[in-house]
Amino acid sequence: MSPNPLRRRALLAAGGAVAGSFALAGSASASPTRLPGTPREALEAILVGNRRFAAGHARHPHQTPARVRETAAGQHPFAIVLGCADSRVPPEVVFDQGIGDVFDNRVAGNIVDDLLLGSIEYAVEEFAPPLIVVLGHERCGAVSATLASLETGTPAPGHIAAIVTALTPIVAPYAGVPDGVELAVRANVRAQAEALVSTSEIVRESVERGRTLVAGARYDLESGLVTLVH
Repeated sequence: MSPNPLRRRALLAAGGAVAGSFALAGSASASPTRLPGTPREALEAILVGNRRFAAGHARHPHQTPARVRETAAGQHPFAIVLGCADSRVPPEVVFDQGIGDVFDNRVAGNIVDDLLLGSIEYAVEEFAPPLIVVLGHERCGAVSATLASLETGTPAPGHIAAIVTALTPIVAPYAGVPDGVELAVRANVRAQAEALVSTSEIVRESVERGRTLVAGARYDLESGLVTLVH
């Protein structure tokens, strides 16, 4: 259990981190759509949105000037996404969401490190979103580069080596294996989702209380579909 979650919130607020209260019903320009309030509702919302996107029927919700003004005073995202930095996998687009809906955290290989974890913990503390998604994707370049480095014995150049080092313990079992990249992508999604809970007391507490679901998912570059990774 957290030693004093209220004190953490007070410290953040005192530092100006809290942008203010946010309620759909309190704005004249508010969308009539109710925000997902439970983990099940939030997961359903992003998966249904993804189906719309993949089918070519995206609604592009919450992307108007009115929404910009509505969220200027504060945000209340219903989902946190830890995704890869790949330009082909922007979360708001593939989940057909809009401004203020998704708290994005993106880095090559969707790796949980201290900085990303701090960002996610902040969002959990301040906005209490019911869902966190670790979003990997087909043919991930970070995973492929790590496997190539392991298979050839060639070190990665520059700071790319930091990514390879972080991913190596997870993907090493799949070096030289048929479909190794795909297997490693899925293994990495599972490992990063587990790391969010095991290394963060804030995330773990929210999960144990049933307020937040941590889900792993994989995006298909060919179809545009997202499937859950168990």
